[in-house]
Amino acid sequence: MRRVNGLATLSRALSCGGAFEKRLAQAALMSTCSSSFSNSHIFSHKLAELLGLSRPSLARSVAGTMLFSAVASSLAQDAHAKEKPASEKFLPKEVVLYQYEACPFCNKVKAFLDYNNIPYKVVEVNPINKKEIKWSDYKKVPILKVDGEQMVDSSDIIDKLFLRINPDSSIPDGEEKKWREWVDNHLVHVLSPNIYRSTSEALESFDYITTHGNFSFTERLVAKYAGAAAMYFVSKKLKKKHNITDERAALYEAAETWVDALKGRHYLGGSKPNLADLAVFGVLRPIRYLTSGKDMVEHTRIGEWYSRMENAVGESARMKE
Repeated sequence: MRRVNGLATLSRALSCGGAFEKRLAQAALMSTCSSSFSNSHIFSHKLAELLGLSRPSLARSVAGTMLFSAVASSLAQDAHAKEKPASEKFLPKEVVLYQYEACPFCNKVKAFLDYNNIPYKVVEVNPINKKEIKWSDYKKVPILKVDGEQMVDSSDIIDKLFLRINPDSSIPDGEEKKWREWVDNHLVHVLSPNIYRSTSEALESFDYITTHGNFSFTERLVAKYAGAAAMYFVSKKLKKKHNITDERAALYEAAETWVDALKGRHYLGGSKPNLADLAVFGVLRPIRYLTSGKDMVEHTRIGEWYSRMENAVGESARMKE
């Protein structure tokens, strides 16, 4: 993989820069393709000819240095994207997330916690009786408790955590704010009609929900089949409410809209994810390996960005119970 990244970097060098820089890049590419020039004597003379140097050994040395630099640059870029933001100023003793495993808003919060490497415990709320949050006047999820302080509403939770990690900053505005609002006001509404689009997809979704959720054995059986049937019909109402005629087309359009917003950047945040990147990634994470998510990656350009986000967010910061 490192060699492939280096080759890609060198290939880009061929399309820009001066004539000598192009010759350097071509030489470095040749140095990686040993099968093309198995005779080292011929290979050295080819490099010397390409670079316009009198000594083949010097040409080969220069090309090798070029390759090393290209690979190092590529690896450094990857490492920068994966680098965790500093959160030394925010060291809570206990963070507890009350959630539904498949809830997109809960997954927004988890993406932020994971990316910032903030350890947290999870309490899976039973959606039928909600006994786990009877202590709270707020009856929706996510609820986050930070050292006993209750925080509610996914975007508000993220704003508060962001300010505690970055006490000298303000909540990002402009482009970042615009796309965070797009997630809450548009993207999330496209998901339910897709994951419950057909009876088979509804069963697939509820199999995931009941397997990862807080259900007794009986509740799991009832919820899987009764819930799937109910949500199949609810999804049709949601389609009408949000003016969706074709579920997949709406999902693909949303994915392409997001990729267009990147404008060729690795992330909306540039070299590393910002709050909008984390929001989009968070709400898409529960569906990624369902049929709808697989279709989305297969039929749109979002796959590369999503893979970069998986690497950047890294392992879950969820504490093992």
